[in-house]
Amino acid sequence: MKKLLPVLRPVALLGIGLIMAVLSAAVGTVSPDMSGNNLLAAAQSLQTASSTPAATEGTSRIGSTDGIVLMGIVIVLIVIMPIWLRRKTWAK
Repeated sequence: MKKLLPVLRPVALLGIGLIMAVLSAAVGTVSPDMSGNNLLAAAQSLQTASSTPAATEGTSRIGSTDGIVLMGIVIVLIVIMPIWLRRKTWAK
């Protein structure tokens, strides 16, 4: 049992994460009613035309990665800070 516990915890966390990802993708997807009674309405809802949004000036620049770099730094800090703070207890 002692050899199984270190392996079981990461597998359980990975499984829970995978289940949450699949469920969030399933909940986030909206499809029209494709039953036989309402097939015409479903086909029309897939073919509705939409207008192109007007271009706005100054919202973003091509090649700008400032937000991506900042988010990457935040993610690295979230991962590295707990490791850095507990390194002395793990070294024992």
